[in-house]
Amino acid sequence: MKKIKYLVIAVLLIISCSKNLQNQLNNFGGITMKANEKYKELLNRDFAVSKEDEDLQNIFNNFVYGEVYNHGNLEPKLRELITLVSLTASDGNNMIAEHVEEALNVGASAIEIKEALYQCAPYVGFPRVFTVLEEANKVFKDKDIKLPLQSQATVNEETRFEKGLSAQTNIFGNIILDMHKNAPENLKHIQNYLSAMCFGDFYTREGLDLKTRELLTFIMLISLGGAEPQATSHAKANISMGNDKDILIEAVTQCIPYIGYPRTLNAITIINGIN
Repeated sequence: MKKIKYLVIAVLLIISCSKNLQNQLNNFGGITMKANEKYKELLNRDFAVSKEDEDLQNIFNNFVYGEVYNHGNLEPKLRELITLVSLTASDGNNMIAEHVEEALNVGASAIEIKEALYQCAPYVGFPRVFTVLEEANKVFKDKDIKLPLQSQATVNEETRFEKGLSAQTNIFGNIILDMHKNAPENLKHIQNYLSAMCFGDFYTREGLDLKTRELLTFIMLISLGGAEPQATSHAKANISMGNDKDILIEAVTQCIPYIGYPRTLNAITIINGIN
C-alpha cells in the first residue's frame, strides 16, 4: 500500500510540474503573440528580426510590445511622444524613425511630434534634437507631409522674456521671482536665459499644452540621467500641473527599454519622494 501511495504522489507531482511548465510556456508564447499583434497594429507590418542577434531582438520585441505597451492606460499618442523624447535624450537615434511612424499611425500630428522633439532642445541640447529631426523629417517626407510645418511660435524678441517668465511662474510659482531677485550678479544672465529661451521660446509654443510639455520634460530629464535635482523639481511641477504620481510612473515604465533600470529606479525614487 505504501508503494502505491508513493507512486500516486510521484505521479501527481509530475503532473503538477508539467502543468506549471506548460503554463510558463503558454505565458511566454502569449507574450510573443501579444508583441507581434501590437507591433503589427502600430506599424501594419511584422517585426523584422536580424539573424545576427535574433535572441536579443526577440527579447526586446517581447518586452517592449508584449509587456510595456500593454501595461497601464496611457493614451497611445502620449505613449509615443514619451517614447520619442526618451529616445532623443538617451541617444536612441536609430529607433526614432520607427516611433515617428508609430506616432503618426496612432493619431499624433506632425506638429505634435515636432513640438515634442523641439521641447527637448533646452534640456538635452540642440545637437541631439537636430539629429533626431533629420530622421523625423525623412518619415514626414515619405508620408507626403509637406515641410516646413506651420510655425507654432507665439513670442518675439520683445515678448519672449515676459511670456517665458509668466509660463515659468505658472508652473513653479513665485519662487522663480525670488530666484531672479537673489541671483548673484555673475549668474543673473543664466536666470534670464532660462526665462527667455527655455520657457519663452519653447513653453509658450502652440501644438502641445503646458501639462503635456511638463510631463515630456520630466521624461527627458530622467532619460538623460545625471539631472536628478532638475528631475525632482519637474516631478513636483507635474503634480501642480495635474499629472499625478500614477501617470508619472506609467510614463517612466514606458521608458524602461530605452533607459535601463538604474535610471528607471532613480526616477521612481524621485516620484515616491514627492509629498
